[in-house]
Amino acid sequence: MAKITISQPLVSVSWLREHLEAENLIVLDGTINKVFDASQSQIPNARLFDIKNKFSDTTAPFPSTFPSQEQFQKSARELGINKDSAIVVYDDKGIYSSARVWWLFKAFGYNNVAVLDGGFPGWKKAGFATEAIKPYTGKPGNFEATYKPELMKFFNDMKKASESKSHTIIDARSEARFKSLEAEPRAGLRMGTIPNSVNLPFEDLLDDNQLLSNEMIETKFQKLAKKEDPVIFSCGSGITACVLALGATISGYENISVYDGSWTEWGSLVEK
Repeated sequence: MAKITISQPLVSVSWLREHLEAENLIVLDGTINKVFDASQSQIPNARLFDIKNKFSDTTAPFPSTFPSQEQFQKSARELGINKDSAIVVYDDKGIYSSARVWWLFKAFGYNNVAVLDGGFPGWKKAGFATEAIKPYTGKPGNFEATYKPELMKFFNDMKKASESKSHTIIDARSEARFKSLEAEPRAGLRMGTIPNSVNLPFEDLLDDNQLLSNEMIETKFQKLAKKEDPVIFSCGSGITACVLALGATISGYENISVYDGSWTEWGSLVEK
C-alpha cells in the first residue's frame, strides 16, 4: 500500500484497519506505565511509546516532564520513526495518555500524527486482530524534531498567565479534585487549583472510550473560551490536559498550549 498522510487529529478503528498496511504507517502504543508482558496484546506491529522512561526527562522532580528536543528525536528514531511516517497513537484506556503522545509530536513540529478514537478497547470491540506484545527490533528511523515553544507552558509562564489573566486556564481534573473535595492521587500533594482557572474534566469529552461528536465538544469549549482566546490546559501531571488539547483542536481552537507540570508542579511549588 502506498504512503499516506493523516490530515485529521483523530482516526477511527475502521480507518486504521483499512490503512494498516500503508508503507509509512507506524502504530504507537502510548499506554502510560505499560511494561512488556507476554500475557498482554497489542494492535499488529504496534511499537511501545514509553512515555515515562524514554519520552520524559527522568531527572526532573515531577512525573512525565517534557523531554529535550535531542532526547525526543533520539527516542523516536529508536522506534524506527521517519520524517515521512504517518503515526497513529492509541492507549489501553481509550483516549487517555495517547493524547499526550500526539501533543508531544505536535510540540516537536510533527503533524502527520493522530489519536485512535476508542483506543485499544475500541479496536478489540470491533473484533479486529491483535497479537502478543513485542519490542521493536527494526532499524532506526531518521525522524527530525523541531521544538515549538508556543505549544508548551512551564511554571513561570503559568504564574504570569494566572496573575495577569492573559489566558483562559482550563483544568482537566475531575470536578471533585478541582474543588478540593477529593484528595490528589499523588502522595503528599496538596489539594487546590491554579488561581483564575476553570474546570472541564477530560472525561466530559468522552463516551464509551470515544470522543463525543465535534458539535458537542465545541459547545463545551465555547462555554469557557472563544476560539480566538489564548488557552492553556492543565491537569494533574500534564497527561489528560492533552485530551482537552485534542478536543479543542478538533473544535477549531488554534491558540492553545499545555502546562507541562500542571497541578503536581504548581501544588508543590506554590503554598496555599
